[in-house]
Amino acid sequence: MMAGLKKSTAGLPHGPEIQGVRNGAGRFASAKNQGPDAPGRFTGPFRAAKTGSPGQDFGLWGLPGMAAGEAVVTAGQTALDNNAPLIMVAAAGGARMQEGILSLMQMPRTTVIVQQLRERGLPYIVVLTDPTTGGVTASYGMLGDIQIAEPGALIGFAGPRVIQDTIKEKLPEGFQRAEYLLEHGMIDMVVHRHKLPETLGRVLGLLMGRPAPETQPA
Repeated sequence: MMAGLKKSTAGLPHGPEIQGVRNGAGRFASAKNQGPDAPGRFTGPFRAAKTGSPGQDFGLWGLPGMAAGEAVVTAGQTALDNNAPLIMVAAAGGARMQEGILSLMQMPRTTVIVQQLRERGLPYIVVLTDPTTGGVTASYGMLGDIQIAEPGALIGFAGPRVIQDTIKEKLPEGFQRAEYLLEHGMIDMVVHRHKLPETLGRVLGLLMGRPAPETQPA
């Protein structure tokens, strides 16, 4: 598994299936990171429920292109096939525009699979890590039934420097950080990674109508 993907999903329990996809545009970065393209996909039990959990690797800049979009769609389809919830761990720096329209079309493709999960009544939870920007936030990254962010995570479409240079105004303190988004109603909670398993278990229990198991004191 990639070092960056280990970082973006560290602390999240997952099952034995670890899959990734490879894309020609990312081969040189893949060789450096000893892994496949930006997303990896985990499937396994979580709090007694089979759960899919794709994660993106910012070590490959988290750049979603054709392969990354296919991985997200496949993860969503797997959740549909297994009547299981889906947890997306997002980290992205913008779409692979060198792939042209085929990269751009992953935004509607991934949005459609999220809508299919919603129509089936299956929970879709998004965990936003640092950073999550670009087309991911304009598609599947901000469509969760529950939006969770890690403390201090940078979350937005364009980066703060681009926005500041465009509008020629100084941005508010903490702009586009997780705490700012929580304060302004853009996400539901900010949770430290160490508390993510417990929090996700509780949220899944509520959404699936199953009580979460009691947490044993450390």
